Amino acid sequence: MQGTVDGFSYGLVTPVVAFLMACLGAALGLRCTTRSLRTERSFRAGWLALGATSIGSGIWTMHFVAMMGFSVQEAPVSYDKPITFASLALAIVMVGIGIFIVGYRGATRMALITGGIIMGLGIASMHYLGMAGMRLQGQFAYDTVTVALSVVIAVVAATTALWAAVSIHGFLPSLGASVVMGVAVSGMHYTGMAALSVHLHPGAGSGVAPSGDDPTALLIPMLVGPFCFLLLAGVIVMFDPLVVMGAPDRDERPPGAVRGTGRRPGIPAQRGRTPYRAPAGRNSRPPRNR
Repeated sequence: MQGTVDGFSYGLVTPVVAFLMACLGAALGLRCTTRSLRTERSFRAGWLALGATSIGSGIWTMHFVAMMGFSVQEAPVSYDKPITFASLALAIVMVGIGIFIVGYRGATRMALITGGIIMGLGIASMHYLGMAGMRLQGQFAYDTVTVALSVVIAVVAATTALWAAVSIHGFLPSLGASVVMGVAVSGMHYTGMAALSVHLHPGAGSGVAPSGDDPTALLIPMLVGPFCFLLLAGVIVMFDPLVVMGAPDRDERPPGAVRGTGRRPGIPAQRGRTPYRAPAGRNSRPPRNR
């Protein structure tokens, strides 16, 4: 028996909120990656780890916010918690590998391609592992071509995001790159969902979920942790001007000094003349020019 799948049970609410979560995670992750390239090597790993966790948490949160609108008319849906959280860990680890490759190898073509492929496969793996954690009185089946298309979208989105992190340093351009990544990741999610069909088991449709829990009530507590982490990462980003503006957070030069020198504008540098130093003595005077 074929199940009737509805991915928009709450209308546009879940797609819009999911898209915003993907953009938030992407924005924080890209800015942290950019910050890592402008800091000392000893602090680089911390910024890269924060960026990877932000992107992974944002993508995972996006996926399960979107899944709140997913339903099968004939069979209530539940979730296996260990597999669901394993998909979060997988997303963070795979995204982290891609970001660390670019963070330490630089913006070379090979690093971007390798990091983008690993990161994109991590995003797709998170999606389908999260789907494997769903429990209902039926079985999932996927269209191979559509699944392959969703993986390609994930890889392209990840590669573009890594390129933007190392190439775009202004705040507004980075914000635009985050929106593009949010569109791509959301597109990957709904492309993967379009590949899904549900074959119900005989006797399904009793109206009782396998675990006895309402799916939305089960997902909301699981989303609290990653959402709070994204808020914390946002606070860290807001209090670091270099992350937000892409400019040094403090200037050690004297006020009004010309960049690269320690003098004020309008005062020419002395050339070819050693400053006079008076010899030790009370009545010593500088020699007169003759």
